[in-house]
Amino acid sequence: MKTQKPLLLTVSAILAVLGAYYYIAAERQTDTTTGNPLANVVVPELDGAAREGEALFNASCASCHGANAAGKEGAAPPLVHKIYEPNHHGDMAFYRAVENGVRQHHWPFGNMSPVLNVSRDDVTTIIAYVRTLQRANGIE
Repeated sequence: MKTQKPLLLTVSAILAVLGAYYYIAAERQTDTTTGNPLANVVVPELDGAAREGEALFNASCASCHGANAAGKEGAAPPLVHKIYEPNHHGDMAFYRAVENGVRQHHWPFGNMSPVLNVSRDDVTTIIAYVRTLQRANGIE
């Protein structure tokens, strides 16, 4: 009987932690269909990989990161921002973000979940689009 009490307390504690986690996660969910852009983005004429990348970005990333990677208030940061310049966040950061997600560190939007159903080749093409936008906006 005495061994059941610690087990019951442990199970109760785990359930309380899980309940708190799900409650907090539900509170932090954001309606990503709205939200003002966080950056003014000049969009150059796109060709080749950048044009393909735009279509893939719109299908897989824009719901959070906004049209033209300008970010979305209350949802996700702009990728056309000095923080994401190649010398600070190289291309590997994009591959890792899609594959593994990202812990919140520069912005107050919470963690980014992995992006499902986006291949490594898709990410390469999306990077071409984002880097084209960045260069057109003075981010080298």
